[in-house]
Amino acid sequence: MIELIATAESIDQAEQLLEAGVDKLYIGEEAFGLRLPESFTLDEIAHITDKAHAKGKEICVAVNAIMHNDRIKTVIPYLKELEKIKVDEITVGDPGVIHLINKNEINIPYIYDAQTMVTSANQINFWVKRGAKGAVLARELPYEELKEMRKQVTVPLEILVYGATCIHQSLRPLVQNYVNFTKQNTKTDKDAGLFVSEKKDPETHYSVYEDINGTHIFATDDVNLLPFLDQLVETGLTTWKLDGIFTKGESFVEIAKLFVRAKEAFINKEWSNDLMKSLQEKLESLHPEERSMSAGFYTMDPSDVK
Repeated sequence: MIELIATAESIDQAEQLLEAGVDKLYIGEEAFGLRLPESFTLDEIAHITDKAHAKGKEICVAVNAIMHNDRIKTVIPYLKELEKIKVDEITVGDPGVIHLINKNEINIPYIYDAQTMVTSANQINFWVKRGAKGAVLARELPYEELKEMRKQVTVPLEILVYGATCIHQSLRPLVQNYVNFTKQNTKTDKDAGLFVSEKKDPETHYSVYEDINGTHIFATDDVNLLPFLDQLVETGLTTWKLDGIFTKGESFVEIAKLFVRAKEAFINKEWSNDLMKSLQEKLESLHPEERSMSAGFYTMDPSDVK
């Protein structure tokens, strides 16, 4: 079964994505979740959850932040509220949070999400034995490695098929430190549109911003695996994530519709190279002009990943 998961930047967009045919919404609050398009309050999460459940859809809440001592004290009260709301699942990457979930008997299924660290079947199986119902794959995995991992894991594996890839996070306010040192009056949040480029390649565009979780730097290319969806289906990698952190508003909803159309084509055995090319052309027209796209690590030879 193909499952489409999408982020949401507002209640209105969440409702549009549900109408478009997305199976699950990925939302949360920035104090507990990483790199979200919007930070939702518990009341807003409850509202979106009710809307999703009314349509037979699901809600996954991000609780995948790196929890330091001050913040981990607030995790259990937050999870108990999510439990009352009846969200369908959460993503977790901090073993301390997993320990607290089990210790306090929190009845919310969790997906293991340790970002770049989820790179082997053994690691995923370790957490499955400790209660994880699935895992979010690292973005830096080539297809050949993904194929072997899929054979060795029995739970669903989420793969990013569209969106930005974070390549570095630091709790330190690195950009603000630079701004202060150079005496600039510049905002550093994700709406500021800041990026860095390589000195030897000025065409590169590494988006960077800061929030409560520190500094986040993204790959110069956003991921687009639409041309390889048939390969993913054949391999059994059918939990597809769409991340709209840098693709705003209606454009992201329309891109989601393209993947919904692709899902329907596979279900009805209508997928073809011509359809793929048509959807790809539409996706390229909707993707932000200032951002480049590629298959990322997916098409690389594992021996070339350094």
